[in-house]
Amino acid sequence: VLLRPLPAQAAPDQVAAALARLIGDRVPQAGRVTLTVPALAENGNAVPLTVAVDSPMAADDHVRAVHILSDGNPEAHVASFGLTPAAGRAEVATRMRLAKTQTVLAVAEMSDGSVWMAQAAVEVTVGGCAG
Repeated sequence: VLLRPLPAQAAPDQVAAALARLIGDRVPQAGRVTLTVPALAENGNAVPLTVAVDSPMAADDHVRAVHILSDGNPEAHVASFGLTPAAGRAEVATRMRLAKTQTVLAVAEMSDGSVWMAQAAVEVTVGGCAG
C-alpha cells in the first residue's frame, strides 16, 4: 500500500479541474446565485453556508444542481445538491469545514444549460481540516 499526503489546500488548477468535471466546458456567469457565508469564521469546523438561486422552479425553468467548491481545503469539490421543480424553492443550507482563510464558490446549473456562480471570501481564525 502506497500512502501519500493530501495537499494542504486545493490549488487554483484543482478548483478549475473540479469545476470542469462538474459543468464541462460551460462558463459560469455572475448573478442569480446568492451565497451567504460569514466573512469571519472564528472556528472552521462548522461554518454555516446558504445558497439561494433566483429561479421559479417550474418544470421548464429550474435549478438542476448546486455545487460548492473552495480553494483552501484539501479537496476543491466540497458538495453537490441535486434539485427538481418539486423542491419548490432553489435554496440549500449546510455547514462546511474550512481549513484556512479562503474563497468559497457556489455554482448553480439550470435546466436550460446555463451556469451561474457566486463567490465569497471567508477569513478563518482556527482551521477545521486536519492535513
